[in-house]
Amino acid sequence: MSSLETPADLAGLVPLQGTEALLGRFAELAWAGDPDALLGGLAETAAQLADCPLSQLYLLDATHTRLTLSAEWLDGRLQAREAASLPSDYDGEQLLQYCLSQNRRLNLATLDPSLHRTGFLPDAPRPWRSLLCLPLQDAQGHATGLLVTATATTRDLAEVADSLAHLGRFAVGQLQLLQRSRRTPQALPGPAPVRPCASGYGLIGESPRMRAVYGLIGKVLHNPVSVLLTGETGTGKELVARAIHDCGSRRSRAFVVQNCAALPEHLLESELFGYRKGAFTGAERDREGLFDAADGGTLFLDEIGDMPLALQAKLLRVLQEGEVRPLGSTRTHRVDVRILAATHQDLRQCVEDGRFREDLYYRLSLFPIELPPLRERDQDILRLARHFAEKACRFLQRDPCRWSDAALEQLAGYAFPGNVRELKGLVERAVLLCDAGELLPEHFNLQQASDANDSTLNLRERMERVERNLLLDCLRKNGGNQSQAARELGLPRRTLLYRMERLSISPGDL
Repeated sequence: MSSLETPADLAGLVPLQGTEALLGRFAELAWAGDPDALLGGLAETAAQLADCPLSQLYLLDATHTRLTLSAEWLDGRLQAREAASLPSDYDGEQLLQYCLSQNRRLNLATLDPSLHRTGFLPDAPRPWRSLLCLPLQDAQGHATGLLVTATATTRDLAEVADSLAHLGRFAVGQLQLLQRSRRTPQALPGPAPVRPCASGYGLIGESPRMRAVYGLIGKVLHNPVSVLLTGETGTGKELVARAIHDCGSRRSRAFVVQNCAALPEHLLESELFGYRKGAFTGAERDREGLFDAADGGTLFLDEIGDMPLALQAKLLRVLQEGEVRPLGSTRTHRVDVRILAATHQDLRQCVEDGRFREDLYYRLSLFPIELPPLRERDQDILRLARHFAEKACRFLQRDPCRWSDAALEQLAGYAFPGNVRELKGLVERAVLLCDAGELLPEHFNLQQASDANDSTLNLRERMERVERNLLLDCLRKNGGNQSQAARELGLPRRTLLYRMERLSISPGDL
């Protein structure tokens, strides 16, 4: 039995009696003096109200990266709570994950173990036949956990879903009050949050800088805030955007990508917002834009710093009002789209230069995540290299390659101006060149970094080597955009083109 006094059985009562009993239970939960008593009382009341032998209470931690079984009522007794918890992006229990990510109730009147994974339910003499899973919502309607009831008989539990939802919402509010009164640092009880694991987000790296990135990702998985990803070209901004989507609450909806530097202004506008028939020459039919395609999901705007100013104003309205007006239309319609943006540019400097709207900058930079360059992730270089080599071997259907100590040492000492993208290309090329099954230093094209220090070169040749490496580094950093690279170097674009030609820099070198 729980520490709370149990009222009369809540099941099978006429409506008025059921309401009185439920109100009495609300009152008893309100007087719970500690979180454990509150959660245990909630599990007990849920089981009685649904007339089910089992009820479970799962709660998300403060980082929304762990889902913990916080209370379980089984066969008239409150069970000892296990210390184990599940990552919220764990896809092994699809029923829990669906209810949590969609923030929707799930009612299965006929639970089929051959179709549904039910490993989260305890063992019982008879198999579980019916299940109801409800998201526990806070005052803003965000899911903070799950309430599960199950029975061994085939029943439709939808009739008690609304009452359980109100009960759970009340208990969540009481829990928050208790925690604030005790000044508890964690938002939810249970084991201390562990550091998010790289593999949980599909990313690779254990360096301190990447650990910090994982922590920031965990903060926004289930929060619909806009995220601005910054960092040099090749640091993996799109991978992080996909991780936020795939592991977050919108994982079952569309993930749409648009590079803002890939299209001219008029094409980019029609691509994003769509158009109506006759809006311009060639518009022969209505076409929905990417905002509509991503409705309910995520839209990733890469190279947001290259978006024209006129489009920035329209994007700001979408962020503020959640409304889209297609080209050629006089009406707006609402969309539910989460915006993830990325850029390698310094947007603050772009604002000062008048190339980016200040109001849009502050709207997008509500939650910035800066991705570190590879040269600041020394611990991850060899781990990434081995990963890329294994993938390349599988793609080529070859046996895994061995790594020589000299090759690993050479990679560890290289600066990688092109970051992870450059490392990936170098390793894939080395695997293609490797015939004997062992990767050697000569398989990696890293000579360029040491040419400037070649003692056989005269002063002019050394200066040209340094200048060439500087221009290449700047062009790679700006994604091959010559105008941006020229501005960063303080050169007229014509001068940059002349020097590129004199130093034999071609697009293939980028």
